[in-house]
Parts: sequence; structure tokens; C-alpha cells
Amino acid sequence: MTRTETSDAPHPPGEPAKPSGPDGGASDGRSLSHGLKQRHLSMIALGGVIGAGLFVGSGAGIAAAGPSIVLAYAASGALVMLVMRMLGEMSAARPASGSFSVHAERALGPWAGFASGWIYWTLLCVAIATEATAAAKIMTGWLPGTEQWMWVALFMILFCASNLAAVRNFGEYEFWFATLKVLAISAFLVLGVLAIAGLLPGTDAPGSSHLTGDGGFFPTGTDGLIVGLLASVFAFGGLETVTIAAAESEKPVSGVAKAVRTAVWRIALFYVGSMLVIVTLMPWSDESVKSGPYAAVLDYVGIPAAAQVMNVVVLIALLSAMNANIYGASRMSYSLVERGEGPAFLNRLSPQGVPRYAVVASSFFGFVAVLLNIFWEKTVFTWLLNMVGAATLVVWGFIAVSQLVTRHRLEREAPEKLVVRMWLFPGLTIVAVLAILAVLLLMLREGDTRTQLAFTAGLTVVLAAVGYARQRTRPRPAVTEDA
Repeated sequence: MTRTETSDAPHPPGEPAKPSGPDGGASDGRSLSHGLKQRHLSMIALGGVIGAGLFVGSGAGIAAAGPSIVLAYAASGALVMLVMRMLGEMSAARPASGSFSVHAERALGPWAGFASGWIYWTLLCVAIATEATAAAKIMTGWLPGTEQWMWVALFMILFCASNLAAVRNFGEYEFWFATLKVLAISAFLVLGVLAIAGLLPGTDAPGSSHLTGDGGFFPTGTDGLIVGLLASVFAFGGLETVTIAAAESEKPVSGVAKAVRTAVWRIALFYVGSMLVIVTLMPWSDESVKSGPYAAVLDYVGIPAAAQVMNVVVLIALLSAMNANIYGASRMSYSLVERGEGPAFLNRLSPQGVPRYAVVASSFFGFVAVLLNIFWEKTVFTWLLNMVGAATLVVWGFIAVSQLVTRHRLEREAPEKLVVRMWLFPGLTIVAVLAILAVLLLMLREGDTRTQLAFTAGLTVVLAAVGYARQRTRPRPAVTEDA
């Protein structure tokens, strides 16, 4: 039988709460698989911070903020560290495939689980569309005789099929994608540091000339720093996947605890470190930096075909994000249905413990969104993008408030489950809530982000209202341990 939220029957720390079959799948077809190994989870956590947004979107942030983009990424990175620590605390205490949606339901009520879960599902499906389209554009650039829709269809079918087969397939894809991304960003950082030191052939140590010589460290003032901050915040989306995947790992508790504890140095090294390398080596106002900062640096240090090298890296990052988003969307929708918050037909598992109908539904919506992106990019798809424009911040807000409530409960009822603890609780939790509210207010300053905030607020209010109405009219189902 499935364990309910109120059941605290003991089981070995860090071990799955349910039995699994010989292939890591559910032995009775009624629970999610535990087929992810620790190496999968470690690389999902490591590679999850290296998204396509880092490689593609950082150029606009640098153009807006200049060298102060380093501070923008440091500030947004600090916020993300706090959010991940809070989420890690709750996920290590009670691993669940619904992650923050389950935690929000337990802490605040079914309406919160419904709203946060479905807005995140919508965000992932729209992200699938943007990533599939961007990946297809790279492929048509390499093979001009091919059509964009052909590559979109190929990628969607490939990742849908792999996610349908077994969770271990998702883990293997992400393991190798993450390995390649980590190697790429590590090589970039090593080359960058050597170039800054003047140790590469044909390069001279730039010193601080680019940091202070072209308008100073804050060349565009406070306004530019704010724009850069907003750009940097949304580059961190997708980190939540590791806590979703942890519920299907061999040792959920220890796995998520390890992943969260290493988040600090990963964020500091990959994001803040690479921004520092870029603005130290290149003039921030250089047009090549705006269009492709990583390619610009590789070209500066003399890497042949730098633009194409970065295209390969970006393609890997896009495919990795597609794979992770199909996985995350399917598990989130399955968890919602398990808790009575979605269509019942999605609540079916394959003999390997895969929520196949949820995988197909998430992939189908993603494919529809791709078609909207291709044929109605300036109308329907723009509406979709605006609806999820601030969704990441909404999710982070639910995480912070849920942790504030959950921590007090855990300390009172089950302190032994606090394997991961939020730093300086409740002080830093409150700081995180205030920081999220501050970023939302800053979004009101810019026309585009103001529109996104309005659309996202509308979607959030609608989902919260629907969830609250359902909560008032339906009995609350038991929340399972891996829902």
C-alpha cells in the first residue's frame, strides 16, 4: 500500500519508501521507479545549473549592465542558493516527485499545491517549445536543406520515447549531457583564467582595463544593473529538477542532501566565474559580446571556429533542457493527479514505474506549443511566454513560504528528518521572501517584464482560485510519500 503523509513507519534513512523491481522499476506497477543511481543524480545536479540561458541570454545582461553584471549574477545566485537550500531541506525530509508542489500542499493547503504545480507544468511545457525551436534552428543552420519542423519532430519523439521507456533512460541522457556541459564550461574557465594571466600564446594580460576603463564598473548606472539582475535571475530556472528526480533515486534522502550541499560552489563557479572571465577579457560594449559572449571569448583566445564550437555546446544544453523538462513536467502532473488535482487518466504507470500517460500529455502540450511558436510566434505563443514570464519567481515564493511553515512543524514533530537545514533559520528564509518580492517589484520598471508580471499574476490568481474552490468542495486526499 502507498504510505500516506501521516504514516511515519520507519525505513532505512535515504532508502526508497517503496519496494522496487529488479530493473529499478516498481515491483507492483503502482509506484514510481527508483531507477536513478547516485551518479545520475549527481550529474543532474551538476549539469542542471548549466542551462542554455547561461550561454545564450547572458549577452543581453552584459550589454545592459557592463562589468557590474558580475554583481547581478552574484546577487541572483545568492537568492537561488537560499531557495535551493530551503527546497533541499523539505525534499530531504520528505522526498516526493511533486517536490515543492507537495511541500506547498502540506504546508499551505491543496490550493497552493494545485497552483504551484500546474503553473510549473505550464512553464516547463512552454520551455520545451522554445528549446526545441532553438535546437532546430541550429540544425537547419548546419543543414540548410532541411526543414525546422523535421528537427522539432525528431527531438520531441526522441525524448518522449526515452522518457516512456524507463527513468534510467532519462538519467543516462542527462548524465552524458551534463558531463559534456561541465567539461565545456570547465574548459572555458581554464582558458579564460590563462588568458587573463597572459599565459596563452598571442594574448596579453588585460588587467582591470575592461573592468574600469570603458565607463567604469557601473557604466550604465543603477538602471543597467537592475536590467542585468532581471536577466540573470531567469537564467537559473530548472534547478528544481534535481529534487523531483531525487524521489526516483536509489537513496532519495542522501542524494538530494548531497546535491543541495554542493549547489553553492557550482553556482559561484559556473555563473559568477564565467561572467567575471568575460568582462575581464572583453570590452563589455563589444557587439560580439552581446550576440555571443562565450563565442567572443573563445575567438579572442584563438579557438578555431569558435562560433561553431559554441553552437555545439548550446545544442547540447538545449537538448538536455528538453529532456529534463519533459521528465519534470510528467512527474509534476503525475504527482498532481495522485493527489486528486488533475485528470485521472494520467494516473497510470507502466510496469517499469513510468507515468506514461503523463509523459505523453506533457510531450503533446510541448509539441503543440512548438507549433504555436512556429506559426503564431508574435501572437498566441507570445501570450504563452508572458503567462510564464515570472512563473519561476512565483514557484520560489511558494518554496520559501512553505519552508517557513514546514520547518516549524518538522522541529516539533520529526526533528530527525532535518538532514539538511536552512542556514540561519528563519532569518535567511525571510530575507529570501523579501528578495523575491523585490525582484517582482523591479519587474514593474520595464515594459516587457511588466507585461510578463501581469500575465503571470493573472494565471497564478486563476489557478489559486480554482485550487481553492476544489479544496472547499472536495475531500482532501492523502498525500503519498512519493506523490
